[in-house]
Amino acid sequence: MIGRVFRWTVLLIVLVGLAGPIVAVAIYRFAPPPLTFLMVERMVEGHGFDRRWVPLSRISPQLVRSVIGAEDARFCEHHGFDWIAIRKAITHNEQRPGRVRGGSTISQQTAKNVFLWPQRNWVRKGLETWFTVLIEALWGKARIMEVYLNSIEWGPGVYGAEAAAQANFNVSAARLSPAQAARLAAIIPKPLSWKAARPGPYIQRRGGHIAAAAGTVRRDGLADCVL
Repeated sequence: MIGRVFRWTVLLIVLVGLAGPIVAVAIYRFAPPPLTFLMVERMVEGHGFDRRWVPLSRISPQLVRSVIGAEDARFCEHHGFDWIAIRKAITHNEQRPGRVRGGSTISQQTAKNVFLWPQRNWVRKGLETWFTVLIEALWGKARIMEVYLNSIEWGPGVYGAEAAAQANFNVSAARLSPAQAARLAAIIPKPLSWKAARPGPYIQRRGGHIAAAAGTVRRDGLADCVL
């Protein structure tokens, strides 16, 4: 009897672990994902909440090109994991352990932001891998980019491209200039510390590099899977 209960318990856990994520990913293929773990955590910390979901068609192509140039130049080429970037990150971290570099793609970041908690551990990394495979298979690149740009943190209590554009430049996400889009992409790694509206020298330089990278993305068609 105990053995049978144990087997059924294990089977239930496996089914929920496999079917639950598939159902959630299938729903969010069409419906905007609600609050994320990070958003709830920030609200508890007192950062407030400003998120205004807009379709990808109402987000400037300049921002799409800028985030691809800044975060994941091979976004349209890989299937969720950029093994070249991962190998480079491993080599860099071995040589310079004091300055850790990540190799996560936009797909991996989207999986983590929407479905998982912020803290790093092996359990979360394993789930991130599973969710990345699912969104690549069920969503496609355009939907991944749409969810990413509507969900990431862009300042204290500011989430998504529309809220970020309004908060920093008093324009809609659709009307971001190349320079404004590059600055928003520049602050993605540290949105609570770096400011797009009032950039310091480092963000100004970083924004310039990203603007140039966005030009390369456009010239070489590196965002064609989205735009």
